[in-house]
Amino acid sequence: MAVIPKKHEMPTQAPAVRIHNFDEVALGYTYETAVAEAQRCLNCKNKPCIAGCPVNIQIPDFISRLKTGDVEGAYQVISLSTSLPAVCGRVCPQETQCESQCTLGIKFEPVGIGRLERFAADWHNEHRPEAPVRPASNGHKVAVIGSGPSGLSCAGDLAKKGYQVTVYEALHTVGGVLVYGIPEFRLPKSIVAKEVETLKALGVDMVTNVVIGKTLTVDELFDMGFEAVFIGSGAGLPNFLGIPGESLKGVYSANEFLTRSNLMKAYRENPDTPIMKGGKVAVVGGGNVAMDAARTAIRLGAEKVCIVYRRSMEELPARREEVEHAAEEGIDFQLLCDPIEILGFTNPEDPRDPHNGFVSGMRCIRMELGEPDEKGRRRPIPVEDSDFVLEVDTVVISIGTSPNPLIKNTTSGLEVNTRGGIIVNEDGLTSHEGVYAGGDAVTGAATVISAMGAGKKAANAIDEYLSAK
Repeated sequence: MAVIPKKHEMPTQAPAVRIHNFDEVALGYTYETAVAEAQRCLNCKNKPCIAGCPVNIQIPDFISRLKTGDVEGAYQVISLSTSLPAVCGRVCPQETQCESQCTLGIKFEPVGIGRLERFAADWHNEHRPEAPVRPASNGHKVAVIGSGPSGLSCAGDLAKKGYQVTVYEALHTVGGVLVYGIPEFRLPKSIVAKEVETLKALGVDMVTNVVIGKTLTVDELFDMGFEAVFIGSGAGLPNFLGIPGESLKGVYSANEFLTRSNLMKAYRENPDTPIMKGGKVAVVGGGNVAMDAARTAIRLGAEKVCIVYRRSMEELPARREEVEHAAEEGIDFQLLCDPIEILGFTNPEDPRDPHNGFVSGMRCIRMELGEPDEKGRRRPIPVEDSDFVLEVDTVVISIGTSPNPLIKNTTSGLEVNTRGGIIVNEDGLTSHEGVYAGGDAVTGAATVISAMGAGKKAANAIDEYLSAK
């Protein structure tokens, strides 16, 4: 049978429709399309795609089951490696990981592995609603700090081994960055909630509104009877530009902007935590979070939204799919452009003018690319006398985040690096006995799947540690 050279298209909402709602953009494969896409897999003997997966999903095995229509079997294979299959299928950057290793991709487009994973997970959730069987307890207790992807992954793997796991979340909703950081149109909250319910059925206890380092410390968790602790608190401390005007009204970090929309429902009429509505918005940055913020602003009714990024389109770090969706939705890309000042409105004749202190524009300078930096990306260099003003009412800064120092400042013997990341060994063990860490709390802002891989690795190490006690 001849190989189909391209992936089967993912159906999506039309751009003109989706910019007016927060419903999921990608609509998912049908059964027939999923089976047809699975048929493109060559079932290679050396299985290179597995090496590209941070959680080592047995990709050819689950795809082989899809080829024969055994969707539940495919889901069960996926679930052996990940506790969040429906999440992975939606937000994992497969194009730079498993799909980048696909043998078919040497001559044609690689197999749509992420799309197939999403299909199998969604099919299971729709057709097999029964809860998983809770394993017998092994008598050991582990605390997990943070309910983001690394924490949930660690908790799920430990629960499957019979550990009594308690997850502590600082916010009022479980899910971490999956619920406060990623918009509904990319990852519906109902999907996250379903994955969380599966973990609860396995015996994982979820405790919200507890800030470790404030409500409780890591040392106090050991006093409560926990024998090991995993820190998966993420990197929720936003970075800023360090330019004049960042304290003006109408300037947000992407963290705040997305949390207000995603978690606090600021898109509703008369919300408790309002954000911009209408106007012109500039989002500074080029990653997935920047795309999320820009596309959220469009849905909040912005008149115009632009991405301001100091390198070219080739260096843009966001997923190609997200960039394409943003462009389809009318978002403008101001490339090779760097902000140098955020301008504010001032009416000297009327100090009570309600516009005083708000953003009125952003001064930027044009850039050109020089030699590569230490990461291999070409350095942006300012072009002399090229500054100009963007007319904007709102500025969202999305240039990365750092780990919050609260936990390390209240935990004895926990070493961190100069960026605030917790120092761990290859198994995720910190300098504190019995304390492990992973995800953005260690690496700084990274991908959901890399955080899950770190949680999975730490779970195995914790199991070895406590089994030997």
